[in-house]
Amino acid sequence: MSNLTYKNIHNRFKLNGYHINLEEMFYVAYCFIKEGEPFEKHIGNFLLDWFDEKSYIELPTSGSTGTPKIIKIEKQAMLDSALATGDFFGLQPGNTMLHCLPTNYVAGKMMFVRSFILGLDMKFVEPNSNPLKNIDENFDFCAMIPLQAKNSLKKLREKKIKKLIIGGVKVHKALEQELVKIPIEIYETYGMTETITHIAAKRIGEEVFTVLPNVKVSVDERECLIIKAKRISSKEIVTNDIVELISDTQFKWEGRYDNVINSGGIKLMPEQIEEKLSTLIPRRYFVSGLADDNLGEKVVLYVEGESFEIDESVFSVLKKHEKPKEIVFIPNFKQTATGKIMRKESLRGIQ
Repeated sequence: MSNLTYKNIHNRFKLNGYHINLEEMFYVAYCFIKEGEPFEKHIGNFLLDWFDEKSYIELPTSGSTGTPKIIKIEKQAMLDSALATGDFFGLQPGNTMLHCLPTNYVAGKMMFVRSFILGLDMKFVEPNSNPLKNIDENFDFCAMIPLQAKNSLKKLREKKIKKLIIGGVKVHKALEQELVKIPIEIYETYGMTETITHIAAKRIGEEVFTVLPNVKVSVDERECLIIKAKRISSKEIVTNDIVELISDTQFKWEGRYDNVINSGGIKLMPEQIEEKLSTLIPRRYFVSGLADDNLGEKVVLYVEGESFEIDESVFSVLKKHEKPKEIVFIPNFKQTATGKIMRKESLRGIQ
C-alpha cells in the first residue's frame, strides 16, 4: 500500500494549530508527561512509544468478550490501517480533525496515527461524555463513542462535524433515529483492538457493513465472521460475531455467538430482541439466557437501576418465544472504558 514508515510525519500535520516535526514531537511528548493533565500524559506516553525503536505497540484489549489481555500490534500495520481509513472516508491532507477519545486505548491512538500519516490538522480535547460542549469551530472529521454522539446531538445538528464515525459500542435504535435526521455524514464502524479499530463501516440508518480497502470477509461453520486483512494481521481473525454474509466485502451483523439463547430448541439472538425494545425501555438493559428445567434456557431481561413497573404492552413488539420470562434489576452494570456493557461480569452474584 505504501513505502511510508511509521516515523514519517506528513508536512501538513498540525497539532492544536501548530506544525510539528519529529524533533519537536519528542519535546511535546515530554511536556505532556511532565506537566500535562492525566489525559495529556497518555498522549505523551503514546508519542514516545510510537517514535521509539520498537516495531510494535502493546495494546490492551477491552475485555468485553473475554479476559482483557495485552497484544502486540505492528506499527506498520497501524500505518496501513490509517491509510485505509483515509481512502474509505476520503480524508485529504489539511482536513481538520477533532480528537476526543482516550489515547490509552487503540481508538485514541489511531486518531493520532491518522493525523500525522494523512497530514490532518488535529485539535484534541479532554475525553469526556460531551466533547463538543465548548467547541465553536467546525471540523471535517471526528470519531466518538455512542454516548458522546448522544450528548452532542445539538452541535451535530449545527453541522460542527462534517464526517463522524461512531464505534466502540453498537449504536442503539433510539440514538440511530436521532442521528439519521442530521444532514451530515455519520457512520457506524465495526472492529476491535485486534483489527486496529475498524475494518468496516456503514452509514447510519443502513444495515450492511462494507469493509475497508484490502480487507475480505467470510464466515465459519457457526456463521461467525472471519476477517482477512493481511496488512493488519498475518493470520485470519476469527470472531464470535454472527453475521449474514452478503459478499466478501459486505456483511450484516446479527449478534454474538456466545450470547445465543437456546430456549425450547429455538435459537434466539439477544441483540435482536434488545433492538426491538430499544425505544421502549428508558434505562440501560440487556437480554440473556438463564438455565430453566423446561426450556433449557429462558429469556431474562436485565435492567439497570432501581426496580420500576414495566407495562406488559412493551413486549408486544416481540414474538412469543422472545418475550422475557423474568425481569431482573441490577443496581449498576459493569462496563468497558468505551461504555460497552460487560454482560457476564454484570451477572456475577445475580445468577
